[in-house]
Amino acid sequence: MVGVLRRVLVCSPRGAGWDRAERAARWRELGFRHAPDAAKAQAEHEALCRELRAAGAEVVELVAGLRAGLRAESGADLAGDELPLDELTLGELTLDAVYAHDASLATDFGVIVMRPGKANRVVESRSQELLFRRMGTPILGAIMAPGTTEAGDMLWVDAKTLLVGRGYRTNAAGIEQMRALLAPKGVEVIAAPLPHGAGPGECLHLMSLISLLDAQTALVDSAWLAVETIELLKARGYGFIEIDAAERQTLACNVLALGGGRLLAIEENQRTNERLRRAGFDVRTFAGSEICINGSGGPTCLTRPLVTE
Repeated sequence: MVGVLRRVLVCSPRGAGWDRAERAARWRELGFRHAPDAAKAQAEHEALCRELRAAGAEVVELVAGLRAGLRAESGADLAGDELPLDELTLGELTLDAVYAHDASLATDFGVIVMRPGKANRVVESRSQELLFRRMGTPILGAIMAPGTTEAGDMLWVDAKTLLVGRGYRTNAAGIEQMRALLAPKGVEVIAAPLPHGAGPGECLHLMSLISLLDAQTALVDSAWLAVETIELLKARGYGFIEIDAAERQTLACNVLALGGGRLLAIEENQRTNERLRRAGFDVRTFAGSEICINGSGGPTCLTRPLVTE
């Protein structure tokens, strides 16, 4: 999770249909804070992608990749935006699709396709799996009912230890399926209890409370972490940087490690970002009021890292 990022999957607001009235109208149902501003969200997402490319990562866009694959398979002589989105995604993506991190988990042995606990997001997993197969990306397995898993609940403590948050989005059956997939590869899967928080209607992932910055340092919101999670990380040699509590609601703990001490954060969390800089990290930022704070998904949520070194 903290290596140099080389390839990353994203889904733009335009690809997720933020500019389509019937999708944008569902913002309350999906837990957004206000009606989405599609143009502003797209501009912020493009700034995110510029930072990713500047850090040396190849950026793969989900819907563009699916459209390119469909053109190649069908021989259709159509522009990308003339191909029907619903046909590509085996259903209808929602505003949540911009948070590409949750629908799959990259491992050293292939991708694990998640089964999200938020029902409208299941189509994201099928869409990502379709793209991975077209790209030739190995698939290790997929989570099946009654299991639910979202990768925002999953933290690689080291190459052989995966910490998985047990909450409203990832259930016990899903964690057991993760163990069954990874145990033969020598990977230990450890369940980490998550708090009730504001309840099942809110998105509280393990990675809402922890971001790994390098192999020895974690950014944490310790007031919301279980004691056993704090003790486990300390036992594995991690030191902590605490977020500024006043920036909890603006996703201060959601920071993406780019490798080599470089981090990507949203510019709104100035006090937490300054703490990270004082600790010696190179913090790059982009505006995230619309694409991140409105939908409760930070830089990590917006990205599905596929290859790191």
